[in-house]
Formats: sequence, C-alpha cells, structure tokens
Amino acid sequence: MKKIPTIFERDWDGDRSRVVNKPHPDCAWVFAGEGAATRKLDGQCCMIRDGKLFKRREIKKGQAAPPEFELAGFDEETGKTVGWLPVTDAAEDKWFVEAFNNTSYKSDGTYEAVGPHHQGGVDGDGVDTLLKHSEAAVFVDAPRTFEGLQDWLAGKNIEGLVWHHPDGRMAKIKLRDFGLRRSG
Repeated sequence: MKKIPTIFERDWDGDRSRVVNKPHPDCAWVFAGEGAATRKLDGQCCMIRDGKLFKRREIKKGQAAPPEFELAGFDEETGKTVGWLPVTDAAEDKWFVEAFNNTSYKSDGTYEAVGPHHQGGVDGDGVDTLLKHSEAAVFVDAPRTFEGLQDWLAGKNIEGLVWHHPDGRMAKIKLRDFGLRRSG
C-alpha cells in the first residue's frame, strides 16, 4: 500500500503537523465530488496475500531496507520509502500474529491491526484483531471543504477519513491535521 496523500497541503513553512487551506494536487478528485469517505482506522496497517500476513513499513531517507522488504511506493515530500515486510514468529510481531489469529476471515487485501496492542488500543473492541480497510464505515455526509471538514471532524471519536476513488486512488485527512483530538 502506497502512502496515502493528505487532501490538503501541509504547512511546510510553519507547523508541519498541520494542513493549510490549499488542496493537494493529487487529491483534486476528492474536491470534484468523486469517491466515498470512510472511517480512517487507528491501528497498524497490514496486508494478507495468499494467506500470509505482511506489515507495512516505512524506511526513512538514508536507512537501508531489510532484506525481505517489498517496495510499494516512495513519498517525495518526506523522502520515505513504503513497503511490506512478512510477519514472522519474532517477538516484535507477536501482536500482529495475535490479531491475525483472532480474525476469522482472511481474504487477500489490506487491513488495520487494532486492539489493545496497536496504537494504544483506541480502535477495536478490546481484542487484537484485523479490520479490512474496504469494510470501514462510510460517511456519506462528510464535507469536502477545509472549513466544512474542520467543523465536521471536531468532536468526533475517529482518527479521520479516507476517500476511496473507484479507480483505486485514496486520499486522507486526520483530526490532528487540523490540530483536533479525538473526543473519546
């Protein structure tokens, strides 16, 4: 899975964690009304392919990729390389294995590992499990303007939104891009 672009440009001259009211050029389709908004899950991205689990890995500029790293994309803005690593029986993968074992459906696709051992357990129901990205809640009422989204996201107990275009493109916005926090 390639790094998903944020629908607005970052404030590269100020607070880089925030966005400014300038649409990202790769996300023009969102502002044209194309695609559907789904809940952005707050966990750790992973993928099932041919019954095997892989975890998403970002390699920072200047770092060497591990031997089994599979390239998925490159982010020119941050200089990070994005790809996949097989999940193993190593101690560092313990909670990915737990989430995989607690998931009954294991069709090919991308998932979010959620639960108490993934991103502080903010998403999930108290059990480590995998949630398929394509099955996330859809928000048909999500606005597509800077002010509209900032107001709409305020007070929500979600990480943010991901828009899915029918051709496979995706774009995202997170509460923290506006300096907001989850309500829960």
